[in-house]
Amino acid sequence: HIAICGSGSPIPDEQRGNPCTAVIVNQKIYMIDAGEQASETFNRMQLRPDQIQAVLLTHFHSDHIGGLGSVTLQRWVANAAKTKLRVLGPVGVDRVVNGYNEAYALDNSYRTAHHGEGIAPAATAGMVAEPFEFDAGKTSKVVLEDGGLVITAFEVDHSPATPAVGYRFDYKGRSIVVSGDTVYTKSLVDAAQGADLLVHDALSADLLKLVEEASREAGFINRAQILVDVVDYHATPAQAADAARDANVGALAMTHVIPPLPIKALEGPYLGDAKERFTGPLWIANDGDLYSLPVGGRDVERSSLFASGPLS
Repeated sequence: HIAICGSGSPIPDEQRGNPCTAVIVNQKIYMIDAGEQASETFNRMQLRPDQIQAVLLTHFHSDHIGGLGSVTLQRWVANAAKTKLRVLGPVGVDRVVNGYNEAYALDNSYRTAHHGEGIAPAATAGMVAEPFEFDAGKTSKVVLEDGGLVITAFEVDHSPATPAVGYRFDYKGRSIVVSGDTVYTKSLVDAAQGADLLVHDALSADLLKLVEEASREAGFINRAQILVDVVDYHATPAQAADAARDANVGALAMTHVIPPLPIKALEGPYLGDAKERFTGPLWIANDGDLYSLPVGGRDVERSSLFASGPLS
């Protein structure tokens, strides 16, 4: 399974939290990025934080790491964690982890003193960083193996936010690829070849232009310029569809949705001609989405872990 615990972006969005994706294999959870609201959405989805085996960071923009402290805390006290939380990522992940560990050091000590070692064991508070680098001339690398699950990191292009990576998960003949933040890149297409599901970031430049113009008219000049700047390091829905087509994937879910889509009528303009470019199943991801990949087939089944009703 793959659960969407954050399908939004740094732009405030009432419907979507900051980026967070969770791959679930045999009651073990591997979280990709942990943006703000990740813990809250995780709880709404009735997922168990004590089942989180590791967090895999794609890069170090604030919207991808802003919820890491809360995720770590909830995992620690949920069932008296036996180990610190593993946080994998490209070079620089140790700086993020060390910063969070220092920021939460006093809080952790208070909780151990108050609740005791049986609930908040001091030795397992916090995180441990596991940085990785690609070998010379390579753009991908296996970074974790666990009981038949193989997780491969691959290089993407989110410059000037470097290094930046995506991840591929392979288990019993099924495969999921999470792009992280990127433009269309050959390294992603190569890494995603034949995957059952590609979860790709997507920004509609046309819709964002309207937000930028409104911001400028309202006098928010800096905000307007930021909205201009971000267009050049995210894929559009059309480019995400091209990547899915060129990688021969089975299905595509678009996440890191920019700009917010407060009404369903905006989904068509957001997608543009993406459905003509990629003719397989294509969805705009929502917080709470669950994509299930039964072993032995090629189907990808979509449902919601929120109790608010069926998916539209």
